[in-house]
Amino acid sequence: MYILGIETSCDETSAAILENKKIISNIIYSQIEKHRIFGGVVPEIAAREHLDKLQFVVDESLKKANLSLNDIDVISATYGPGLAGSLIVGLSYAKSLAFALNKKFIGVNHLEAHLLSPFLEYDNIKFPFIGLVVSGGHTNLYLAQEFGKYKLIGSTRDDAAGEAFDKVAKMLNLPYPGGPSISNEAIKGDAKKIVFPQAYMKDESFDFSFSGIKTSVLYFLQKNKVKIKNGEITVSDIAAAFQKATIRAIVNKIRRIYKKYRIKNIAITGGVAANSYLKEEIKRLAEERNLNVFIPSPILCTDNGAMIAYAGYEYAKHNKYSELDLDIIPDLKL
Repeated sequence: MYILGIETSCDETSAAILENKKIISNIIYSQIEKHRIFGGVVPEIAAREHLDKLQFVVDESLKKANLSLNDIDVISATYGPGLAGSLIVGLSYAKSLAFALNKKFIGVNHLEAHLLSPFLEYDNIKFPFIGLVVSGGHTNLYLAQEFGKYKLIGSTRDDAAGEAFDKVAKMLNLPYPGGPSISNEAIKGDAKKIVFPQAYMKDESFDFSFSGIKTSVLYFLQKNKVKIKNGEITVSDIAAAFQKATIRAIVNKIRRIYKKYRIKNIAITGGVAANSYLKEEIKRLAEERNLNVFIPSPILCTDNGAMIAYAGYEYAKHNKYSELDLDIIPDLKL
């Protein structure tokens, strides 16, 4: 079975082809340079870039796979969540292809695709597992019981982790996107110089809150201008302390979840999953509790067509296809 996956939920235009679950092409066009001057994603620009680049990206994925559109059995595409304009471009293109070529079509939930992405690289990951989807738009914890059966057990009450990274990077005059910028800067800093608070939920829930850490950074910058100017505290120190507080808030939540559910399989996906400090802290927790941790390669942590194609493959195996009148759902949940 050959599955074409199309992803245009935000600012990556991607198309991938799987032969069953084997990736034979995964082309990603990143719009970062287009949005960097604005310090974040501009929805109108994102949609126009998808419209301009999607055909090229699909053609490249077919060329790399040495296939034609007629060889494709199933076409899958993201229908939510994401930016409305961006979703419309990818979904409309995929449905048009499916109609013109008389192919099966599957609409894919972007969050489910992230959650399942470790299956593309790990043969030993099995249900049930605890899944963390952590990115610029989402910080969600799921109990994945079996394919298609997921229970949301925690989410952010304000900013997503990646969004907090972007906003703090802007405060520190570091380039967009904030995740890689802060991670690179933090390597040079001393996180012990500053302690930023972690949010504590009085209801003992597994939800996150990152707005407090972000605000603490803002107040710290306002109160310590002299020390920063004199070099007593550097941007690198602040980046390291912020990253430490944010990542440890995530890891501590996973520690508490393991204590409750006693599930040893942990999957971490989404853009922030590529953060090196998160990987170090999760590795430490895994050794401490004898856990099995699954984190995809960086290219599969970002938004990509391969994860959309894999979700499509699983739905096709279960003979669950979508109708061509499927519409976008920008605020789609899982």
